[in-house]
Amino acid sequence: MAIDVESTAKQMIAEATKVLGGKWKDARGYAEPEFKKIAMTVATIEQGRVAGQISDDDARALLDIQKNATRAVLTALEVIGVATAEKAINAALAVLAAPVKKLLAIV
Repeated sequence: MAIDVESTAKQMIAEATKVLGGKWKDARGYAEPEFKKIAMTVATIEQGRVAGQISDDDARALLDIQKNATRAVLTALEVIGVATAEKAINAALAVLAAPVKKLLAIV
C-alpha cells in the first residue's frame, strides 16, 4: 500500500485550502511545505513498518512530532488563528486517516 507522497500532499492541501478559504493565499507558502512534510513522514513510517524497524509507539511519536511542527508553523501566522490552524490541520490529516489506520493501527 505505498503512500504516494505527491498525490497525498495535494489532497491534504486541497482540504486545508477549503478550511482556510481566503486566508490560503497568505498561508500557502508555509502550509504547503508542512503538509508535504506530513505526507513524507507517513511514507517514511510506512517504509519503516514494512521493514520491521518502527514500532506502533515510534510511529505515533514520529507522526505527532510532525503534526506539532505543522501546528507551530501555522499558528505562528498572524493571519490564521489557532482554531483555524487546527481545523486546517485536521482536515488535511483526514486524508491520511484510512491509510495510516490500516498500516499502523493508530489513527
